[in-house]
Amino acid sequence: MDQMKIGRFIAETRKAQNMTQRQLADELSISDKTVSKWECGKGLPDVSLMLPLCSILHITVNDLLTGARVSESDYQEKAEENMMNLMRENAENRKSMMLSIICGAITIIAVTALVVIAAYLDLPVIARVLLIVFAFLTAATGIGAAAVLEVKAGYYECPYCKTLFVPTMAEYVKGYHTFTKRRLTCPECGKTGMCRHRVVRPE
Repeated sequence: MDQMKIGRFIAETRKAQNMTQRQLADELSISDKTVSKWECGKGLPDVSLMLPLCSILHITVNDLLTGARVSESDYQEKAEENMMNLMRENAENRKSMMLSIICGAITIIAVTALVVIAAYLDLPVIARVLLIVFAFLTAATGIGAAAVLEVKAGYYECPYCKTLFVPTMAEYVKGYHTFTKRRLTCPECGKTGMCRHRVVRPE
């Protein structure tokens, strides 16, 4: 889905209703920063907000996901296109998550092998030191690549308002985590909690 086009459409229809970003945000019980983020093409409304948003702006969900008013003759075609885009996005998220897991596994194997070689083979001191340094560099690079892939792979769900969002890389790195959850601050309700990682957006 074209987030920039959808964002422009939200802004146009909001202005056509003579509403400010603050007024729209208040109607949806969210922050005006969230509305601004949508209109700048930096994110999509959460699924739970789409129907209320469309009701306020007097548009359909199909209009919203298309980024333009859809004529009755094109409605079915656009609905199918939007569904395919959502399925494609979910498939890409699954692929990114799988690549993240593979990257992490390869990194662990490579670093373990380098440390074992440095520890047990009869090598000159300089070679042993270089192997250990290389192991650390491999670990840092591999973990960084896996983290970038994981951030792109889906969304985090706020435990309080159930909003799905993608954290910034800085937020992701700072938040301590378990295997399936990470401590993050929700951009919608502003609360901080253990947010569950979800690879796909509900269809």
